[in-house]
Amino acid sequence: MHADASSNGRSLAAIISEMRDELKQFVQTRIELLRREIQVNLGVIRAAAPLIAIAALFLTCAFLLLTIALVALITTAFAGSAYAWFFAFLIVGVVWLIVGAGAAYMAVRQFRKRGLMPRRTMEVLKADNIWLQQEAKSHL
Repeated sequence: MHADASSNGRSLAAIISEMRDELKQFVQTRIELLRREIQVNLGVIRAAAPLIAIAALFLTCAFLLLTIALVALITTAFAGSAYAWFFAFLIVGVVWLIVGAGAAYMAVRQFRKRGLMPRRTMEVLKADNIWLQQEAKSHL
C-alpha cells in the first residue's frame, strides 16, 4: 500500500475527488430545487396576469366613477360656496390618501414578515447546514 492510501485501498486523491463530485451534485440539486420553485411561482403569476389586468382596469374605472359621485355628493354640503368643488375634491383626496397610506404600510409589513425568498429551498438549505455541522462535529 502507498503512504497516501486509506485502509480500504483508496488513495487520498480518489477520496477528495469523490467528495468534490458529491459536493457538486449536492449544489446542483439545491440549485435545481430553487429553479423549479421559482418556475412554479412564475407559472402561477403568468396564468393569473391577464385576469389581474382586466380586474385592475374595471376596478380603476369603478373607483374613478365612485369618487366623482362622492365628490358630487359632498359638494351639496357646500352649496352656495364658490369653492364647493374644491373642498369636495380636497376632502375625498385626503380620505383616499389616508386609506392608501394605510394599505401601503400594511403591505410593507407583510413583505417584511413573509419575505420574498423561496421558503422551501431555504428550509432545505438550513437543514443541510445543520446536518453538515453535525457531521463535522462527529468526525472531530
